[in-house]
Amino acid sequence: MTDEHIELSELDTLLDQERAFLLNGDLNGLGTLLPAKEKLVEILSEGDESHHEQIVPLEGKLKRNQLLLDGALEGIRSVAARLAALREVRTSLDTYDAQGRKKRVVTQVTQKLEKRA
Repeated sequence: MTDEHIELSELDTLLDQERAFLLNGDLNGLGTLLPAKEKLVEILSEGDESHHEQIVPLEGKLKRNQLLLDGALEGIRSVAARLAALREVRTSLDTYDAQGRKKRVVTQVTQKLEKRA
């Protein structure tokens, strides 16, 4: 078994792990795979192209995982936008006057804790 075959097998396993982390929403686990993935891709990109047939099945997994990553990023962006909107709602109120012009009323948010016996 050649070193490149071992590296392809490792990358295949790593891509399966990456998919599992993405499907489970485990971003911390996903981050642990990055150094190994970068190393394996670098090693394989330096190799010759005589093993192209062995790499082709991995391209499908890479594309699949890229779609999952894109979806995860879209979800994270959506949550960030929603949280920003919720923060804005707490600090201001948008109203409209009789002519339909938008007016923003800024509110003061005080976070006091009142203790009662």
